[in-house]
Amino acid sequence: MSFTEKDIKQIKAKGLALEEVESQIELFKTGIPFTNIAEAATVGNGIIGLDTKQIDEAILHFETKKSKASLLKFVPASGAATRMFKFLFRFLKEYNPNKESLNAYINKKNLRELALFLVGIEKFPFYDQVIEQLKTKSIDFDSLSISDKALHFVNTMLDENQLNFGNSPKGLLPFHKYKSNHISTAFEEHLYEAAIYASDDNKAKLHFTISERYKDKFSQEFKRIEEYVEDNTGVSFDISFSYQHESTDTIAVTLKDKPFREDDGKLVFRPSGHGALLKNLNALEADVIFVKNIDNVVVKQYKEEMAKYKKVLAGILFKLQNKAFKYMGVLDKTNISKEDFSKMEAFLTDEMCIKISGEYHKYLDKYKIEYLREKLDRPIRVCGMVKNEGEPGGGPFWVRDQFGNLSLQIVESAQINLKNKWQKDILTNATHFNPVDLVCGVKNYKGEKFNLEDFVDTNAAFITKKTKAGKELKALELPGLWNGSMAHWNTIFVEVPIITFNPVKTVNDLLKAPHQIN
Repeated sequence: MSFTEKDIKQIKAKGLALEEVESQIELFKTGIPFTNIAEAATVGNGIIGLDTKQIDEAILHFETKKSKASLLKFVPASGAATRMFKFLFRFLKEYNPNKESLNAYINKKNLRELALFLVGIEKFPFYDQVIEQLKTKSIDFDSLSISDKALHFVNTMLDENQLNFGNSPKGLLPFHKYKSNHISTAFEEHLYEAAIYASDDNKAKLHFTISERYKDKFSQEFKRIEEYVEDNTGVSFDISFSYQHESTDTIAVTLKDKPFREDDGKLVFRPSGHGALLKNLNALEADVIFVKNIDNVVVKQYKEEMAKYKKVLAGILFKLQNKAFKYMGVLDKTNISKEDFSKMEAFLTDEMCIKISGEYHKYLDKYKIEYLREKLDRPIRVCGMVKNEGEPGGGPFWVRDQFGNLSLQIVESAQINLKNKWQKDILTNATHFNPVDLVCGVKNYKGEKFNLEDFVDTNAAFITKKTKAGKELKALELPGLWNGSMAHWNTIFVEVPIITFNPVKTVNDLLKAPHQIN
């Protein structure tokens, strides 16, 4: 691939190496291999099911050990909330009250989402805010026809010169309304939650990855709520922000795998998905990092139940990490007994869900040590998994690599060859899915930070088709943060209840019980 001097300057200005861009183009040409799922992880086969006693023990273990570890909550919160309001943008574009009634329009197109929105309109946390905005324009909402009420309300929410919700960061939208008339955002709810399980000496550290253009808005929101939340929790907050690095952008290509260019000849680069946030995660200083998406929050009455299972996951992490560190110390010794080998092998198999190679037992002791060290000396993630109730997203699977080795992985449907009946059947019959509920141990047994970029499966990327200025292009997404970017971590899956998963993917999700005050 020949690039001009101007191209090379542009590539370097983004913090990219020419070799990286060339290898990205090669990936477009060769294609990315599908992930080979061997079977779905299920309770008893890759997913740990817990009884009440185990839950209590894990929580006690967390509460006992947490004072000796630095804790941090990591919240990917990039981008605008446009997709939350997709059906409402469509409504504004399509509906003409002069041609048909609102009911006729809804029934003709079977618009259940719109019907649900309008029936529940007064239950949304932003209802009063919209009505107040209408008053500033001298619009008497109560006197309007049903059609005009719907149009004025939705337009006020979404118009860029009014509330502009569709172009606002999801984390700063009104999510919950309390009886005191206090309106809270998802950002605020994350603080309350962190106060319960991610605080140390009455201080909680949180890190949000955001779009740089929203930094001032997030900072202003924190100033607005800081004293209020601290008074209510007795916890102070150390909040930090970072952005998706430009150096993680990937080059776009034409459908013929040539660099896609602007009209002025410049190369086009695109953000490379949440896998790019591995750099942000890697830069953080903490022993244990909780990872949770910005929109997965609940009102206060459900928070203790949510936090309970975060403590469970963290307690399991502490327990496994303690054993792994102990065995790493054993591997440092000059003489290792047969009993020690047996204990370490049992630990890997029974507690870490690691399938030991069939060749292992043929190895000389020095190669067994090397093998065990390589398996143990990795970051650990304990991931909550919920029963599959038809929600979109990745799931827990046993994956077979090119050498025939099996490991537990979170796999997105886009990584699976759905034209292969066997692979499709495994996906269809999976019992659990990934709610992005992770607790991560990112330091080794000597207390040193792992370089998380050493544990990425670079083949677990995605190629997608997009358009720019009406022209089709191919875009490359880096291995997802909890998919390929953590492929070579030690992975533990734990079944957690569905109450721990309450994302707001569309605005109507705010009408569900975990987002409403009883």
